[in-house]
Amino acid sequence: MSTHARPLADWLAAASDDELLHLLTTRGVRPEVAWQDLFDAAEALLDPVSLGRVLPLLTASEATALLRAAAGEDPGPEREPLIALALLRPDGTPYAPVAAVIAGRTVSDPPAAAAATPATESASAHAAERAFTTVAVLADLLLVARETPFALLTGGSISAGEKRQLTEAGIPAEIVDPLVAIAVHAGLAVAVERRLRATTAAEPWLRSSVADRWAILATSFRDSLPRGVRSADGGWIPAEEWPSAHPWDPSWPDRSRMLREAARLLGLITEDGTEPAWAVALRRGEPADPTALVQLLPAEVDRIFLQNDLTAIAPGPLEPAADVRLRSIAARESAAQASSYRFTAESIAHAFVVGETEQSILEFLSAISLTGIPQPLSYLVAQTAQRHGLVRVSTDGETGRTRIESTDQHLIEAMAVDQSLRPLALTMHVDSLTTRVGRETVYWALTDARYPATLIGTAGEIPVRERHPAPPATAADSGVDVVTLIARLRAHQGPDADAAWLDRELEAAVRARAVLQVTVGMPDGSRRELLLEATGIGGGRLRGRDRAADVERTLPVSSILAATIVTP
Repeated sequence: MSTHARPLADWLAAASDDELLHLLTTRGVRPEVAWQDLFDAAEALLDPVSLGRVLPLLTASEATALLRAAAGEDPGPEREPLIALALLRPDGTPYAPVAAVIAGRTVSDPPAAAAATPATESASAHAAERAFTTVAVLADLLLVARETPFALLTGGSISAGEKRQLTEAGIPAEIVDPLVAIAVHAGLAVAVERRLRATTAAEPWLRSSVADRWAILATSFRDSLPRGVRSADGGWIPAEEWPSAHPWDPSWPDRSRMLREAARLLGLITEDGTEPAWAVALRRGEPADPTALVQLLPAEVDRIFLQNDLTAIAPGPLEPAADVRLRSIAARESAAQASSYRFTAESIAHAFVVGETEQSILEFLSAISLTGIPQPLSYLVAQTAQRHGLVRVSTDGETGRTRIESTDQHLIEAMAVDQSLRPLALTMHVDSLTTRVGRETVYWALTDARYPATLIGTAGEIPVRERHPAPPATAADSGVDVVTLIARLRAHQGPDADAAWLDRELEAAVRARAVLQVTVGMPDGSRRELLLEATGIGGGRLRGRDRAADVERTLPVSSILAATIVTP
């Protein structure tokens, strides 16, 4: 047991609950950790493995201050943050295990600070175009994830196979990982069971204007930046200083490159490292102001041309809300300044699945069309509406089995022999099919097999179903679990810290069969020094062999004033 833990345990005991919450949260302590008291906490926080996890979190100024403190110098303004991280004593000197861990470490001098250089008109135009493209491509990514969540590798990145499919959909593979990071930081996507899924927050974002979309992404990017690159006013330090922001983090060079790439994709820095006008407010910690950015973006349109060949042409970037709804009815074939969409029986059937009706589709298309609704499209919608719902999937109230019914007996017969539906183990029952498989699973299996299935609720209603319901955005850790840990540690905090620490030292010495230098208080008020080889403790007494007299002694713990382990 390390004697260096005692001063830290005293500091932990005197610290407020808020200070402990900050310390344990920053140090990444898990709430279920098997600490019994503050002495356990102090020993664990000074363990070399634990210190090895916190040192990479230090900023360049904090690392420099810690080295100064280890050299006997004043750590300066970073003294309090380092004390709060349990790396420095209240007097500004490092704990011995901390000094041992940082021995031999250095911090390179950061590049000379310089004011941000305003971007030229040409560089700003390119940055605006890149920001516009990033917002549009990220919207495409979320729409795909909403329908089919992406499989994630162990490290949290999207698999190569998924990236190839995204490339075929027009999303460059090299920007997928930065885009995913941007979406996760904005709360628009979340990893659930090794799948990347769009959250409930993605729905309103997808229907927002380009300016609002960008403002949300840029603000969340700034707010999620690591401490080392944040400035005192809540913004960020010059991008040239980012690579040296966390000098003791071996993964920081790669991470800083990812952050700079994300900033470039969002148009916050230009290709030559200069700063466009719309990034100034964010860098200063102020609310995002996309006014200057919007002036350089192409104008959005709210109307389309519907054509006889079942396609639609948007003569410019379509307003996001209209684009998202149109893409739930038609498949987008190309994306550029003028986008094209194609209506098919499958795309319109998908619209019915997510809650559209024949009337709502025709009303929407009439509202945004510059050319009316061509007869072929009107006929396709009507025909698909008639076919939709021919197959009804419900739960039999008496047997609990899933029942498949249809007014078209040919469909029932076709499903009964369909090899793709064999896993459902369908059995004929009068004029319908039944199975033990749940109705949701059966419904989606029939939909995948392109049968016009409709899910029927217990009351006969037709519920709107999403195959992959959007999870809520993950909220920041409230620290409730850590508060529970703090309360547990406080409950074991006795009134006499010296006595508690002595008990721990004696128990550790007995476990290690160590030799103790014991100071015993005698009845007459005098003191006696004994050199004992500890052999047992219990009932308030310490047993051990007196090295000098070579006899066994039993001492009341209450009479022991001090005990120190003698190093061989």
